[in-house]
Amino acid sequence: MQYRGVVRVFATTQAPDHDNPWQSRTPQSSTGSGVVIRSRQIVTGAHVVADATFLQVQKISSPEKVLARVVAICHDADLALLTVDDPAFFDDISPASLGDLPELRDKVSVVGYPIGGEEISITEGVVSRIEVQRYSHSQRVLLAVTVDAAINAGNSGGPVFRGDNVVGIAHQKLENADNIGEMVPTPLIRRFLEAVATDRSTAVPSLGILVQGLENATLRAHLGMPPGETGVRIAVVDHGGSADGRLMVGDVLLAVDGHAIANNHTIQLRPRLRTRFDVLLGLRHIGDTLTLTVRRDGERMDVELTMQPHVDLVPRDRYDVRPSYYIYGGLVFQRLTRDYLGTWNQWWKQAPKEFLHLYYSGIRSPLRREVVVLSHILADAVNCGYDNLHDESVVAVNGAPVLDFAHFVEVLDSARGTVVLTLSKGGLVVLDAQEAHAVNPSILKRYNIAVDRSLDLTP
Repeated sequence: MQYRGVVRVFATTQAPDHDNPWQSRTPQSSTGSGVVIRSRQIVTGAHVVADATFLQVQKISSPEKVLARVVAICHDADLALLTVDDPAFFDDISPASLGDLPELRDKVSVVGYPIGGEEISITEGVVSRIEVQRYSHSQRVLLAVTVDAAINAGNSGGPVFRGDNVVGIAHQKLENADNIGEMVPTPLIRRFLEAVATDRSTAVPSLGILVQGLENATLRAHLGMPPGETGVRIAVVDHGGSADGRLMVGDVLLAVDGHAIANNHTIQLRPRLRTRFDVLLGLRHIGDTLTLTVRRDGERMDVELTMQPHVDLVPRDRYDVRPSYYIYGGLVFQRLTRDYLGTWNQWWKQAPKEFLHLYYSGIRSPLRREVVVLSHILADAVNCGYDNLHDESVVAVNGAPVLDFAHFVEVLDSARGTVVLTLSKGGLVVLDAQEAHAVNPSILKRYNIAVDRSLDLTP
């Protein structure tokens, strides 16, 4: 049977509570799909098993659920690799083969276990679009394939077949539209499996730059570009990213690994496929060397750089990690993250404007690699009068800028005498360091909090 390797995934997940970061939310149950692609290896979607505490899989030929575990995961590309330790589970399964990136109008079949029934479901359609898209699970911009076959809850993580070969993993659908679903294509799947096989990071690297299109002829002339030359202008270089120290603001990026960049950010990936140049980054590994052709100060040159992980001033959605927090004199501090913004209902409207600006437009710099937020105040005599200062960022401690969360905690742990915290709206929090340390245990006990900090901040 062609689809014998398709499995149903049962997940119990428990996400952290970012409003009260020392605890977790109520466990939830969900289902998804997956496919056996190698001996004892099952590919599914990362969002299917994110924050999982218990996993089971079920194959077509048996009603029994079998314990499974995560072998590797790539949240950037929404892919996960599972296995079952009982080898008998795979006895009657022939692993599916991976095909190539499909062409437009190719017929495909989405196979899985969508909601509304217990048996396997097969929906058919065609490939309607191949281009770079934003992945809702990670907010990364990577190659995706759009199909007009139905993809519904429960289908996630299931295979998309073209003939006898898997050409993608179903991972998201377009809301408020009919039968517009997207799949992770096989080039990204192969990259993920190669990273696992060679014991490399599964994370997708990025250049760490923001660029400006050059469709305006006067702007191109101002940058010293001769007629017929195309590219994009580098507007921002992120501190700590792949391009830090290698590219400069004002450089014109002309080509990536020999692929010429058009003025509208696109490259010709293959004869009938033009898409954003970001597509090339999703096919590379952390540590790979990339050659960029740039124009700098009128000179054309090649620049080599080593690919690094993607970094943001405000991290996007994160999974399988506990939130960082630190309690000092009853004041609760956290990193500003997309997950923390999500504690507001309709966060894109209701979260503090300062936080939204930092999320959308904030840039890492040597003096600010992360944003530290005063999120809560656990009322006590030591912090009396500061109860209205929550949900602001901390910009300085005793006049010195806050570099990142670890630096902030280190400074407060070693502080003596008076501690002055300057907040983003101009407010001051002044504490006596010895008193703040002394009352912390009683505050934690009063509010039923086990420890004053997350494990990653423990000395």
